[in-house]
Amino acid sequence: MKNYMIMSALILSGVIFAQEIEPKYEIEGNLIKATSFYENGHVKQVGFYKDGKVQGKWLSFTEAGEKLAQGEYNNGIKTGKWFFWNQNTLSEVDYRDSRVAEVKKWSKETLVLRN
Repeated sequence: MKNYMIMSALILSGVIFAQEIEPKYEIEGNLIKATSFYENGHVKQVGFYKDGKVQGKWLSFTEAGEKLAQGEYNNGIKTGKWFFWNQNTLSEVDYRDSRVAEVKKWSKETLVLRN
């Protein structure tokens, strides 16, 4: 009996801690703002929907809260310049007609030399 109680407690605690934080949705004008979170409570991604499609500016962050990606959608299609950061590089991806048109990369060393 004692073993069953311990087993039940372990399973219940595993289920509770395994639950993901639900995304948060807010109405802003004619858009729906969506914010998703990491388990530590930091923002994972934030952006907008319009008529069920991704729309406007979207941002993604690391679990530590650092910016990971930034870009724009128009009616569900990636448009314009998107930026992707990691520890050592910044990548700029230019989208035209929903396709990658150009990619530029900068390393941390290059950015330091330009300043």
